[in-house]
Amino acid sequence: MIRKGVTICAPATSSGGALSLIRISGPGCFDICDRIFFHSGNKIVMAEQKGNQVIHGEIRDGDEVIDDVLINIYKAPRSYTGEDSAEISCHGSPYIVRRIMELLISKGALTAFPGEFTQRAFLNGKMDLSQAESVADIVASVTKASHRIAMNQMRGGFSAEIGKLRSELLRFVSLIELELDFGEQDVKFADRKELLQIVSKVKELADKLADSFRVGNVIKNGIPVAIVGKPNSGKSTLLNTLLNEERAIVSEIPGTTRDVIEDSVIISGLEYRFIDTAGLRDTSDIIESIGIRKTQEKIMQASVIMMVDEISELPELINSRADAIRAMITGFEKRLIVVINKIDMGDQERINDLKRKIYLDTDDSLVFISARDNTGLDKLKGRLGKVLEKEKLSQEEVIVTNLRHYEALAKVSESLDRVIGGLRDGIPEDLIATDIRQAIHYLGEITGEITSDEILGNIFKNFCIGK
Repeated sequence: MIRKGVTICAPATSSGGALSLIRISGPGCFDICDRIFFHSGNKIVMAEQKGNQVIHGEIRDGDEVIDDVLINIYKAPRSYTGEDSAEISCHGSPYIVRRIMELLISKGALTAFPGEFTQRAFLNGKMDLSQAESVADIVASVTKASHRIAMNQMRGGFSAEIGKLRSELLRFVSLIELELDFGEQDVKFADRKELLQIVSKVKELADKLADSFRVGNVIKNGIPVAIVGKPNSGKSTLLNTLLNEERAIVSEIPGTTRDVIEDSVIISGLEYRFIDTAGLRDTSDIIESIGIRKTQEKIMQASVIMMVDEISELPELINSRADAIRAMITGFEKRLIVVINKIDMGDQERINDLKRKIYLDTDDSLVFISARDNTGLDKLKGRLGKVLEKEKLSQEEVIVTNLRHYEALAKVSESLDRVIGGLRDGIPEDLIATDIRQAIHYLGEITGEITSDEILGNIFKNFCIGK
């Protein structure tokens, strides 16, 4: 819901800290603050103060002093929302925050909806839609990689790339439509080979951005790692060791893990979502069978599969289980790491024998560990840290992390495919122009140049209140 002409307020910090921040924005911002804020015991007119300054004073309800505060004044358009805005820094007591919010509302402010401050920043031209979405990604980032990508997008890196694509297509369609205007005179303003080169180049860039979503999505949401293998091979012990806590039940009885257990840990600046699964074996136990079916589902959902086996196992059986997993993930961008556990119960000769006999595919890895005493865990983490090695990212590279952006870029690519086919097959210019305009439309949806209240509602409803 878009509310224009009203003043909104909300706490911008979570409760429990020593300090809290309350945001106010809108046309009545300064008037509302004037009625509850006192500087050196006197009221002031905030509209007459300089913008971008901090004033010390008190928040009062009549003669009652609620708190000693600092108030930051921002005058339109030099504010986050582009409107007259203020931020009250007060003590973090939930009682104080509640009283100040009640005072602001009693003087005419409305409680902000989730994301309403950032929504106003977008509507007032302070940022485009993709930059606004990156604000939520920054708040939610838990790793250095996800934070860097979100910061790059908020600073306009992704918007700049979309702008390049859009400007090229606008130049293209203008040439086509100019020819249509002079159709009766058979005037040609652009060589068909040159137009084909332009569209092919734009499609290549759009596809490159869309392809980056595979990497961007796992960086943003965490890399899913399925821990699989036969029962009692040490999968749950390995999970507990990686997480450094007793997350999964460990027992000598095979089939103890019957459901999926998930938790996350950060390795080499990336978040990994480990999934401990039921042991793979033939069983008549109905509950265990359900767990095994879930294991197979998680294998298909994971980016990395860690197949855990014991050092005492026959190499041909290890190879057979690994081949079964490879058959399940054929055609998918997934990595298999074969983990030989319990090396504390073997010797170097046995390790060397398995190294010779275990079959590895192109992107497979083989790691020997003892989950019980932490032997080899650093090597295993090193292998996990190389999961995205083929897609090493430069500091300035633009990565797509948003599903909405990916879907729009996929539609851009489809439209440009039709344009390329039309240029090659001699299809009339007016039909080609229609497909170009469609591609421009989808690019505009990404940045918000073309949007609707429904799209905005879906985007900003997932924001936290105060942002």
